[in-house]
Amino acid sequence: MNNNDLAEALAANHDLTKADARKLVDGVFAAITDAAANGEEIALSGFGKFKVKHSPQREGRNPATGEAMTIAASNKLAFTPAKAVKDRLNG
Repeated sequence: MNNNDLAEALAANHDLTKADARKLVDGVFAAITDAAANGEEIALSGFGKFKVKHSPQREGRNPATGEAMTIAASNKLAFTPAKAVKDRLNG
């Protein structure tokens, strides 16, 4: 499923135009992105949590040449599903 599929499902289930539903979908993802960029945890009740995790600088190897290299520090967005989502996926 992609953004358009999600917008179409939202439009069909809530009597919206596809354009309005797409604006809503884009708005939700923009709000999540903005909150994550500010270092906030995003908790969506019944769905899960998005949390920014810091990955420190580390040593690695270039897979093509085997040469040692430094992998830069970065931030990653991690998702932890809620119990209801886990239960739905596993049974």
